[in-house]
Amino acid sequence: MIYMGEKKGMYKDANIAFEDSLSDEWGSDLETIEVPLGTRPFLYVGIVVTIVAVVFAFQIILLAFGRGNLYADRAQANLSSVDKIPAPRGLIYDRAGQVVADNKAVFLVFLKTKEFLANDTAKAETLTALHDVLGLTADDISAFMNGQKGAGDVLLAEGISQKELIALQGLSLPTLAFQNGYERDYPGGPAFSSLLGYTGLPTGDDLKADRTFTAGDIIGKAGLELLYDKNVRGEAGTIAQYRDAKGNLLDRENKKDPAIGNPLHLTIDSEFQKYFYDSLMNRMHQLGLKTGAGIAIDPRSGQVLALFNAPGYDNNLFAAPGNNAEKRAELTDPRQLFFNRAIAGLYTPGSTIKLLDSVAILKDGILDPSRQIFSPGYLDIPNPYNPAKPTRYLDWRYQGNVNLSAAIAQSSDVYFYETIGGAEGIKGLGINRLREWWQKFGLGSPTGIDLPGEAKGFLPSADWKQQHFNTPWLLGDTFNVAIGQGDVLLTPLQILNTVVPIANGGVMYTPTVINDGSTPKVSRSLADLLPEIQEVQKGMRQTVTSPMGTAYLLHDLPFYVGAKTGSAQVENNTQENAFFVGYAAKSQADAPEIAILILMEHSKEGSLNTIPVARDILNWYYQNRMTKG
Repeated sequence: MIYMGEKKGMYKDANIAFEDSLSDEWGSDLETIEVPLGTRPFLYVGIVVTIVAVVFAFQIILLAFGRGNLYADRAQANLSSVDKIPAPRGLIYDRAGQVVADNKAVFLVFLKTKEFLANDTAKAETLTALHDVLGLTADDISAFMNGQKGAGDVLLAEGISQKELIALQGLSLPTLAFQNGYERDYPGGPAFSSLLGYTGLPTGDDLKADRTFTAGDIIGKAGLELLYDKNVRGEAGTIAQYRDAKGNLLDRENKKDPAIGNPLHLTIDSEFQKYFYDSLMNRMHQLGLKTGAGIAIDPRSGQVLALFNAPGYDNNLFAAPGNNAEKRAELTDPRQLFFNRAIAGLYTPGSTIKLLDSVAILKDGILDPSRQIFSPGYLDIPNPYNPAKPTRYLDWRYQGNVNLSAAIAQSSDVYFYETIGGAEGIKGLGINRLREWWQKFGLGSPTGIDLPGEAKGFLPSADWKQQHFNTPWLLGDTFNVAIGQGDVLLTPLQILNTVVPIANGGVMYTPTVINDGSTPKVSRSLADLLPEIQEVQKGMRQTVTSPMGTAYLLHDLPFYVGAKTGSAQVENNTQENAFFVGYAAKSQADAPEIAILILMEHSKEGSLNTIPVARDILNWYYQNRMTKG
């Protein structure tokens, strides 16, 4: 017991000694001196804490008041979306107020590309559903996605039925979205396609060119729909859809109502255009011909009453997505359905050019209109190298003695060989002067019609031939162009546009298809040519009334008609492009109310094939318009 007590005392004394020793060592090693802290450190700490508190308070205030709306909107955006509401395009009307381009409400189906590409299971289900309900293949969908690159959601179909919509919506696929929209509708179909064009979805290039486009927009692709797209497109509305955190739809709110596009009013007489188109198509079918064109203009104003290519294409087909096989068939049709022959086709004009020849030779005093020239059916030009073998230029038939009126009526080639190229006793007009007269009537330049894609034509010259072929211009070249063969190239619209001032007595108008209420646009005044024009009018009238006239089949129509036919050789002279140009009035004392052009390509019988169509449509116009005007 004594031993244990002593040991405890020893441990106690040892601990005291260890603490004293440690205190001594720290004091000696660190050489520290204990002093009071004072208040300064606490002041510094307080300042730091205050600064931190102020910063946090400032951030709280900024979040709550300064940027609160921004972050609230961002949070709201995570739970909502703002979509476009398609706007209907402005309607297009003819001169009588009949709708030629309408809208119809449709359902749109979109592919949500992100969801489609990110989920293989959903992708497979979507492909199956689209094939079963809409008949779309994987290749179709791939084509849609490639055609609308950069569009985000891709429009797959519009105009689906209510049954199809319900079937697709019932599958609740996250890859599909649906929207109400509009589709263009063309009541007149192919008869108006060359003029109106068509609408469609923007391609990837369209989306890059105009950042305001979205995949579901309908834009103009050709014709008037393209040229006046901004006018008729309309302004899309917007709708907000609010969802909860699970994506469930809570509410919809219209932010902005869509605004329909501006209407477009045309000078076109749609009833007449449809009749004209059908008449030409029926005649071509009877003859086994494949292509042609028709144009009608009011010579009192330059307003276009009809303009089409035959055949046209189905613009209703191209106004909707899908139907790729049918579209490819029309796009690759050898008849070139999308080529606007009426304003862009270049043709040798045949004998229609003789109307301008006649004005030129009269005004330049080449010969008097009553002077006769004999045509045995050919013209021989002496050959200086072999007098026994002259160069022979053929007329299309024996003509006998013809003056200017008879030469126009019977379409004498020899008459114009001699007056333009020259012959014994007659100094011809020559190519240089003839070209100046062509230009005076606007040839070699676009007419300025308010349609896209008009060609300007081509007028040959001696300098051009020398530069391009390194050969001189020959007398035979002048003979060829004098009768509308050779290298002169004109559009059908240019040809008809030269007939207008002959019909009305000397006023050329810029052809127009937009009826905006403005006064007629006079492009040239040829009033100084009135005496010469009146002589040409006599010849055009004799073309109809003379038994030798090339349009004598029109002689018994109960109204006044002046006409000229023309045939231009093609396919190595094995076929001809057949032309008819003419104008009509109630009587000789009245102003002409219509001028027309008919073109039939590759016609074996030439211009004779056009006369029945001319008779049909001029008689219809007289009965339905001229007697009721």
